[in-house]
Amino acid sequence: MATRDSTDSPRRRIVEAAVELLENGGPDAVSTRAVAAAAGMQPPAIYRLFGDKEGLLEAVAEHGYAQFLEKKRAQFDPDTQDPVEELRRGWDMVVEFGVSRPELFAVMNRATGGGPHAAHRAGLEILRRRVRRLAAGGWLRVDEELAAQIIQATGQGAVTTWHSTPADRRNPALLTVLRESMVAAVTRAESAVPAAESGPAAAARALRAALPDDADVLSDAEQRLLREWLTRLAPDGGAPHA
Repeated sequence: MATRDSTDSPRRRIVEAAVELLENGGPDAVSTRAVAAAAGMQPPAIYRLFGDKEGLLEAVAEHGYAQFLEKKRAQFDPDTQDPVEELRRGWDMVVEFGVSRPELFAVMNRATGGGPHAAHRAGLEILRRRVRRLAAGGWLRVDEELAAQIIQATGQGAVTTWHSTPADRRNPALLTVLRESMVAAVTRAESAVPAAESGPAAAARALRAALPDDADVLSDAEQRLLREWLTRLAPDGGAPHA
């Protein structure tokens, strides 16, 4: 069965034409008339398939997320022995995508549809898996949710700052400094799990992160109780004490 955006579909031709116009001329170049002409179709086809220009831009964002997800999946290593370095690689990939494709990245980040696109949700799940792996290894110094927010915010902020800076004043060192600041904010210098002096909090956080959602060995009630105990042992998500 063909997907909604199969290779030769009118929808895909229109979206790809819109992406090309966007990246070559910015948002103002993406008029329904220009997109229809570039796709070799009539303007009514856009209204029939997307409703209006905003609907078309939502489809452009979805297309961008799908392309980004393809790169993200190719880069993700489920068997990595160095989750901190994998975090660096993942952050670099996000920033490189945003720096090299600014107009598409901007549309992706301001998409205002009824909810996150499937590809966007899948990308977020990869990020959560990276963060959970850090937690399971005792590397996180903050809560998993906060870690994910810091990673996203610094990546998007890096791209925004890069493009808002005049070209002759852009310094690649900025991206490296922001990345390393992010790593320092969310991870420990050494894994806390193997250290005997680390106490129960790091081990509790690691076990909580490693628990499967559908473990057969524990009932739902037992899983809830265990998670409650582990959360009591590490209530601050592992943040270091003064």
